[in-house]
Amino acid sequence: MSPEKQEVRKGPFARFIADGVRSGDVVTLSGQVSIDAKGAVVAPGDLVGQTRQVYGLIGGILSEFGATMENVVDEMWLVTDIADAMAKSREMFALRGEVYGERAAVSQTMVQVGGLVMPELLIEIKVIARV
Repeated sequence: MSPEKQEVRKGPFARFIADGVRSGDVVTLSGQVSIDAKGAVVAPGDLVGQTRQVYGLIGGILSEFGATMENVVDEMWLVTDIADAMAKSREMFALRGEVYGERAAVSQTMVQVGGLVMPELLIEIKVIARV
């Protein structure tokens, strides 16, 4: 017997990829990148700006499941330049604090990748939430 699933498909890649899937009380989101509704990169060359855009997209997808950023239990940052991310860590974690609160109960992993789906993208964020 296969589990019941609810999916959300939005944005320019909806035909190919579910942005989020809920099974039971777990919601997993596909990695989100800094693009607009037409697929254009938002804040090219600006890691903090791209991160802000991505968190906005994540919040919008979670709302489709009746969830908020408070429901997130795990996140992964995939960055193209970990040295740049660490150099901007004060700004990045200040932004993360705005999103989740200063002492958020959200586990986090950051890894460097060789590239993302578009060369202008600097970060992709993937989250898991409980609802």
